[in-house]
Amino acid sequence: MVSDMEKEITIIPAIDIIGGKCVRLMQGDYDRSKVYHDDPLEAARCFEAAGMERLHLVDLDGAAASRVVNVDVLERICKHTRLRVDFSGGIKGEDDICRVFDAGASFVCLGSMAQQDRRKTTLWLERYGRERVIVGADVRGERVYINGWKRETETTVFELVEWYRPMLKYLMCTDIERDGMLAGVALPLYRELVTRFPELTVIASGGVSSKEDVKALAGAGVTEVIVGKALYEGKI
Repeated sequence: MVSDMEKEITIIPAIDIIGGKCVRLMQGDYDRSKVYHDDPLEAARCFEAAGMERLHLVDLDGAAASRVVNVDVLERICKHTRLRVDFSGGIKGEDDICRVFDAGASFVCLGSMAQQDRRKTTLWLERYGRERVIVGADVRGERVYINGWKRETETTVFELVEWYRPMLKYLMCTDIERDGMLAGVALPLYRELVTRFPELTVIASGGVSSKEDVKALAGAGVTEVIVGKALYEGKI
């Protein structure tokens, strides 16, 4: 956790999984991936030893296959660490979300589903609770992208949030163009989200390159941030 004046922001390390290994992509491109750990549990234990309490776990194989694939990795991490894990990637049906929670996840994050099937997402928010279901928005500019960041929608992140606002607690917003690039964060976007939706916990994601980026987000009122490559590359 990093404090800035009287504000605090929680750093949430990210583990992306392809083929059972811990990787990082550049701008979501599967062809531009780098393996950092052969065993994601090893990475999770390192984060826990460093004092982290949360983990963002992304099943990239599941996202590509439109079904949860790496639930065994999730289960091992939940069994062998005390990290509170949010899981995303490939969650499309009731069986998927049940498997993820049964494996030990504290949260699920719904990205494409939140845009494509608002009825089902609303049902899951009601059934499992706003404390456990995170709505994710992958954006370029303000426009939401789905299907592994491949398809642009007509919806802005602000319109998406307004739809779920009465029942929503957590919003994870990922800046696609900055993700994995160590290019700095989209501070104006997150500042506007916090200003428009002060009741929400806004989770920033994409572009963090230094402690200064984290402190800038804290100053903008963001309380949680996903950090991936900057941790693996020793920038933070």
